Amino acid sequence: MDAEQLIRTIRPWVGDEVPGAVVGVLQGTDVSLGAVGTTEPDGTGAMPVDAVMRISSNTKPMVAAVTLLLVEEGVLALDDAVEEYVPELTGRRVLHRLDGPLDDTVPARRPVTVEDLLTMRMGFGFVVEGECPAAEAAAAAGLGFGPPDPAGMPASDDWVARLAALPLLEQPGTVWRYELAYALLGVVLARAAGCSLDDLMRERLFGPLAMQDTGFVAPPHGLVPSFVRTGDGLALFDGAPQSRWSAPPVFPDARGGLVSTAGDLLRFARMLLDGGGGLLSPALTEAMTSDRLTPEQRSGPSARAFLNGGGWGYGVGVDEGDLGRRYGWGGGLGTLWYSWPQEDTAIVLMTQVMPPTAPLFDAVIATAEAVLAR
Repeated sequence: MDAEQLIRTIRPWVGDEVPGAVVGVLQGTDVSLGAVGTTEPDGTGAMPVDAVMRISSNTKPMVAAVTLLLVEEGVLALDDAVEEYVPELTGRRVLHRLDGPLDDTVPARRPVTVEDLLTMRMGFGFVVEGECPAAEAAAAAGLGFGPPDPAGMPASDDWVARLAALPLLEQPGTVWRYELAYALLGVVLARAAGCSLDDLMRERLFGPLAMQDTGFVAPPHGLVPSFVRTGDGLALFDGAPQSRWSAPPVFPDARGGLVSTAGDLLRFARMLLDGGGGLLSPALTEAMTSDRLTPEQRSGPSARAFLNGGGWGYGVGVDEGDLGRRYGWGGGLGTLWYSWPQEDTAIVLMTQVMPPTAPLFDAVIATAEAVLAR
């Protein structure tokens, strides 16, 4: 399989659905990159294969990997209570019922742990079942329930204070809910390591893997604009070079604040396919890329909405199919990465349109699996 096979698959969507795209294929030691289309709707600038893009939720797997690096070194442990690092969250209360008032609560049966954050079972996140005053209050407080916005988040201590003022939606460890846990995980990592999250990620992951174009601030050159889908077509979401990603954020957002390239994403994928690549132990790499959810958690409303019947590891979605295990994740601004460890293969798709075109994502995965199955 090479990039050109994926380019042929996505061409029908280029122009109407996305202005342009970059694809990448990693098989063994072979890397293939390709690009199609333009950087803007009806534009003349060709999409470069090294385009820097906002990867939104593809940030989560990288944050999870750094978390496990710190676990391996004993800086923190999976069963550590989050309140050890964020004492503002001591004494959590839990809603009596999801649609109930914020003051109708019971005590949490146990603290939220680091593993609860990695697996998004902290007891707070997106609610798809119906009205939830606590979730509405969290959104109103600016805790981050929309697209990533480096200029729109409060400083981390202020963010924690706003979160601490709200009850949990359910008991820690019981229900899978996207995605607020990773914003809190970023705070925990920074406090545990004694440095900013962006410095930690650069020193422990991006530097060792030569991911030179990945970070919470876009490099001076290479960033392409991103767009949001409207009833009238595509509208600009974030420009380039006048980007919200051009300056260091006050809150490096572990939910989805990174920019990266297709090549850098494949370097990260190679590390995991290599059993941690000398950075992370094979045992923790296996734990990260294996489903951690119970059948009941996989069948919950939020899990059904986001996981489509699959599972969740530490920062990655996990599925089982004819080719064995598949793990990876997508980003809400139009990026996708999946790996097939039994085939020693990974693919990436990079676009910059929100929300992503689900049939495009599905077609890329289906093409990859059809080629691998031959």
